[in-house]
Amino acid sequence: MTRGPTLPADRPSRLPTPLDAFNAAPADEAGALLMHCLHSLRWARRITEHRPYPDVESLLAAADEATYDLSPGDLTEALAGECLPELPEDTYSAAHTALTAAHAAYEARFGHVFVICLGDTSPTESLDRVLEGIRSRLTNDPEEERITAAEELRRLAGGRLAEKLRGAGPCPSAAPPRGATSPNAPAPGK
Repeated sequence: MTRGPTLPADRPSRLPTPLDAFNAAPADEAGALLMHCLHSLRWARRITEHRPYPDVESLLAAADEATYDLSPGDLTEALAGECLPELPEDTYSAAHTALTAAHAAYEARFGHVFVICLGDTSPTESLDRVLEGIRSRLTNDPEEERITAAEELRRLAGGRLAEKLRGAGPCPSAAPPRGATSPNAPAPGK
């Protein structure tokens, strides 16, 4: 008597995860999710092209590593898609003038929006953390600030990816990118 193939009894069937969907998605859909996380076409393409990822941690490690290869133009593109972190609504009315003035000084000095990963900062402490960050980083020289902004972008991207692919992340998401284009469109100059 021959027996047909059997499945191991102790092997439960696994439900698809957000990572499974990301790995199986068409390149343009995967790239759109990635563009929401960092706003860089080159970064999105690199992560998309290296799919599939065995687990979220591997994807996050690859995404983090890829941000170190961003050119100055890629970093400028990523920063252009950012906005100030979301703060509690009543925060803006209470300290709108201070926040607006600090951000205007930062943007005038460095030419891009201020980025910071607030992580586990409580909503009541968010404004103080943003203002403190802007004021302390205004003393940076432009190259030092470019490195600091890139590190904050890495942290934001990792948090956004973790949130999308496993439901939680260390950094709150910012608003969707302004003027995002398809991650599969040719890069400028290519």
